[in-house]
Amino acid sequence: MELAEGLGRTIDLSEAALAHLVRAVDRSGEARRQGFTSTTAWLKKHLGMRPGRAKERLVLARQLERLPLVDKLMASSELSYGYAATIADAVCRTNDADTAAAESLLLGLKEQDCSAGQVARAAQRIHEVISERDGTDSPPSEARRPFTRSWIEKAKSLDGSSWVKMFLTPEDTAVFAQVLEPLAKPTGVGDDRDHGQRLANALMSVLSQGHRRSPVTIITTIETLEGDDAPGRMPDGTPVPAHRVRQIALNGGVSALVLGPGGHPLYLGRTTRFATPHQRRVLQALYATCAVSGCDIPSNLCEIHHTGGWKLGSPTDNDKLAPACAFHNRWIEENPHRVHTTHDATGRYLIHCLPTWDARNRPGHSPSDRAEPQKGDCRPEDP
Repeated sequence: MELAEGLGRTIDLSEAALAHLVRAVDRSGEARRQGFTSTTAWLKKHLGMRPGRAKERLVLARQLERLPLVDKLMASSELSYGYAATIADAVCRTNDADTAAAESLLLGLKEQDCSAGQVARAAQRIHEVISERDGTDSPPSEARRPFTRSWIEKAKSLDGSSWVKMFLTPEDTAVFAQVLEPLAKPTGVGDDRDHGQRLANALMSVLSQGHRRSPVTIITTIETLEGDDAPGRMPDGTPVPAHRVRQIALNGGVSALVLGPGGHPLYLGRTTRFATPHQRRVLQALYATCAVSGCDIPSNLCEIHHTGGWKLGSPTDNDKLAPACAFHNRWIEENPHRVHTTHDATGRYLIHCLPTWDARNRPGHSPSDRAEPQKGDCRPEDP
């Protein structure tokens, strides 16, 4: 990893030098004099770049003069090519005053350890604000319709999932943002969900109320809860994968109707399985946030995690419970070998989500289990 990171910094320095050379070629017009239709065409032909890469490098080359801080940091190996290209793309259609303000803001986000993707989304928001200020924004066709009330349309697909489209009034938009945006923040450096995925997870967490059961029922067998691969189903017949059925039983956001031999109902998720309101208040007093290290989702918006895992008949006692956000509650149950749980000085649980090689080398794992890390092991959830 150290060698790769060092080589990456060297490549970034090469990209900084290349950007200045490309700018010189672009300004001179030499590419056209040699028969190329554009500087981009020359980059594709003689540097073997695909159209997207050629365009990205040309934009960076043209914008560096307007981005003195980016130019300086990139040349001194303090700013990677990815961040530099993202910022250059963000300002290629802004005036000099807005460019200077955007450069300072976006570099500030980088200093706060925001990813290049997060910086790109902030840049998009800057464009939206500028367009709204200057009256040049072009809202979607749906937004131009004279709606005065919020509405939602849902179209169900063949596999049981849905496409959702909505329009919210300014007042409802404010409520939507106030409730969901705090829950849609990345849960840590290993959270590779984009903002849309985090927002959807936040919406479902709020709709299911975390610890409270919703009216939705999943029909399954006791064998599936014990590890069988037989899928469950929704009341309308939509299949639900076995691993998801077990996760639903753990989260408690949906009731599980368990069928015994012959399809006879055994029980419909009992409330004793879930933490009581009094227990939740105790846990909220003990924990300010999700118990997973680095996650700042407030505990009052978390689900309840059974630290020793849950199975039919297991107790729901406070000393075995900890708050976990919807994302981490599911991740922990799907990756038990990559979870390390400890207690802090006050007796609270502290849960660490480990990269694969850390999990293999934890105490209790035999040497035969230890292996070299594979591609993608640096994130809590491999693609």
